[in-house]
Order: sequence, then C-alpha cells, then structure tokens
Amino acid sequence: MSTRLVMGVDIGGTSIKAALLDSSGTILSKREEPTPVSLGEDGVIARVGEIAVRLLETNRLDTHHLAGIGVGVPGAVNVQAGVVYHAVNLGWKETPLREKLEAYLGIPVLVDNDANIAALGEMWKGAGQGTTDLIAITLGTGVGGGVIVNGQIIHGVNGASGEIGHMTMVPNGGPPCNCGKTGCLESYASATAIIRAGTKRAQSGESALLSRLLAANGSLEAKDIFAAAQAGDEAALAIVDEAAFYLGLALSHLANVLNPGKIVIGGGVAAAGEFLFSRVRTSFTRFVAFPVAAASCEILPATLGNDAGVIGAGWLVRARL
Repeated sequence: MSTRLVMGVDIGGTSIKAALLDSSGTILSKREEPTPVSLGEDGVIARVGEIAVRLLETNRLDTHHLAGIGVGVPGAVNVQAGVVYHAVNLGWKETPLREKLEAYLGIPVLVDNDANIAALGEMWKGAGQGTTDLIAITLGTGVGGGVIVNGQIIHGVNGASGEIGHMTMVPNGGPPCNCGKTGCLESYASATAIIRAGTKRAQSGESALLSRLLAANGSLEAKDIFAAAQAGDEAALAIVDEAAFYLGLALSHLANVLNPGKIVIGGGVAAAGEFLFSRVRTSFTRFVAFPVAAASCEILPATLGNDAGVIGAGWLVRARL
C-alpha cells in the first residue's frame, strides 16, 4: 500500500471526526466518536490517537501507510509549532497538540483552526473548486471564517485571522456578542442571533406564527424563522432581511480588500438556500466598491457538509508533506 494516504481529523466540542483519504481527496473510510472533554486535553488527544489507530485497523492498515495526519481544532492555533493557544469548547490553553499526538502515533501531525480546514476542504473538493482565492463562511452557533489567498490559508501574526464573525457592523450599538463587543456580524447573522431575534418577536406578540411555534415547542430554531418568513410573516422576514443585509455588507468589505473568486457559505443557516442567498447577493453588490470585483465573485452554498473539516485536514498533509 502506498504511503500517499492521509488522514484528516476534526476535533469539535461535541464529536471527533476522522477520515482516511487518498491523494485525490476521496474519503476511503471515516469514523466519528463523542469528544471526551471531561478527560482533559491528554484524554482527548489519546482518544484522537485511538480513533486513528482503529480507523487504520478497520482498513487493515497501520501508521506506516500514512504520510501524516492533519487536525483541525476550534480555537487559535500556532500553525508552525502545532500549539493550540486557546480552545474554549475544549478547555485547552497552550496545548502542544502536535507534539503530544506525534508522540502517540509516531507520524507527522499538522494542526490548524477548524474554520480554516473547512475552507481548505471546500477549495479542494467542494464548492470552492476552480479558484485559489476563496473565502469560506460558516453560519452556525457563531460565524466562523477562513480566508485563502493563492491557495494558502491566511493565518496572521498570531494565527487569529479569519474572525469574520467579529467584524463590527454597527459601531457603538447593536446586540451584544460573546466576544464582549456589540454589533458584531455574529450578533446578526448567526443561528444564535436569528433565534434570539425571533424569540423576542414571538414573546412580544409581533409575530403570531412565531408565538404559536414557541408555545408549542418551548423554543425556536433558525429554520422556524426562515419558514415563517417564507410564509409571509413580516416580523420573521425583517429578521432574515437584517441578517442578509449585514452579511452582504461584511462580505463586500472582504471582497473590496481581497477580490476573491468565490465566497462559500455553509452551516445550518445556509440551509435556507436561495431565499437567503439572493438577499445576501443584493446587499453584497450594493456595497462592493468596483463592479468588476462583484462580477468576478460567486457567492455559493458549501457542498461538503460535515466532511469539509476532515477533507481540509487531509489537504494540510497533502499540501505540506
């Protein structure tokens, strides 16, 4: 068996996903297990190693068949050292992930932020194919992002670039954000923000439809707000329009600076499809400085879903090793 095989691992606060890939990025086999956060960083890293070994054994392989393992984590990463500065959902600080996992497995390990590897996955095998200048956005509990220029992830000085969700949309105002500021993009376009706005309108009686859903289910989901908006509910439509307006505005700023060929949007909120995307494109086109920059940039839904992270982590190994 050739050593051109690679493995991609995506460590999340809830689950650890791992996949065995060939050199073209095709997933040959994959595995997913809960993240044992309560066991601490050593327990989680040991579990990653165990999952990798089991995945190889299932395919009658061992570590000699791998060129290396790429790993994505939800936090700021020193890519050169393979150290996770801070991963809130995992409870990690200054974690030498590469060193510890290499000691466990005895093969090269590469580490990057989870949003970055998702962006790389979409560039390699997803909606970003065909361009090496790409921005990937994830609209979920928060708003994450990865920026690729000439095929390379932009990390910045401290590995903290790509924090698109914390671009200020409304200075000196707007809803509070988990980062401690107010008026961030995440405060308007994340699933959390959309649910918060929908719940507020349901409780105030502004939306009879959302009020009924809230009473029936005890809570709302982002898809409820989008469904209500598509059904003509004015309060829900106002929430969707606001989210799309600020998302398009934020993307226009990025396009003015970076002139990407594609902006790929994934995450739960993106499931709203063209009902959301058409509104985002309208706002985007309105605020892009140069028509040529708008015309050359496609805004598309991501296509890889939960596989984006493991595929992008595999790309780390393919590209660097």
